[in-house]
Amino acid sequence: MLHGFLDTWRTWELVLPALERRHDVLALTLPGHAGGPPLPARLTATSTVAAVEAAMDAAGIETAHVAGNSLGGFLALQLAARGRARSVVALSPAGGWGGGSAVLADTLAEQERLHAAVRAGAGQAETLMATPAGRRRATASTTVAYEHLPAELLAHQMVGIARCDAGRMLRFAATDPYEVDLAAIACPVRVVWGREDQILPWPAAAARLRRELWHADWVELDDVGHAPQLDVPVETAQLILGWTGV
Repeated sequence: MLHGFLDTWRTWELVLPALERRHDVLALTLPGHAGGPPLPARLTATSTVAAVEAAMDAAGIETAHVAGNSLGGFLALQLAARGRARSVVALSPAGGWGGGSAVLADTLAEQERLHAAVRAGAGQAETLMATPAGRRRATASTTVAYEHLPAELLAHQMVGIARCDAGRMLRFAATDPYEVDLAAIACPVRVVWGREDQILPWPAAAARLRRELWHADWVELDDVGHAPQLDVPVETAQLILGWTGV
């Protein structure tokens, strides 16, 4: 299970019980994110996926069913191209935009703004998440539904955003080609996208993937935002389990 930029492993908390009834689950926090390992001295286009592979190796996992959201969805596709995935469920994966698209620049600008704003208020995270208005504000860019989300989880995510080493990653992301050899992917791939995604808007942010990964199983979710695992956790768990074939 691979989370998105600025997030932590706990983004999967609401889907984990269903998955753990059928699978042993490894939910990682990526390098540079709160609770994860530090970033390497030099960032490259493959440094993060290499860190995920190292974590799999350390856990004795040669191949796995891989699910990822946003950045994590892109990493899931990279793992598949490297032969480490038995199947992939990519939720609003990054890197799917076409050449010349403004999606990347717009997304990075919004992430930079979000990181700065959250850092300023993270010390009051528990207080802010104690009110419905605070929880709605915190999830406005990631989910359509929010009433079911625990205040403690949202406070954790807010602190996680503030503690993320975002500056270096954002600077690198602006020049990252987001390369993945889609033709090398031999495992089944399911791509899930919320029609109300405010971070990677459907369908513009999926232009390249729709063209080159046309044979994947594409699932569009009405009234769902960028993080289906938070927005509709029960349906997301079903979509993952229905693809792992277990």
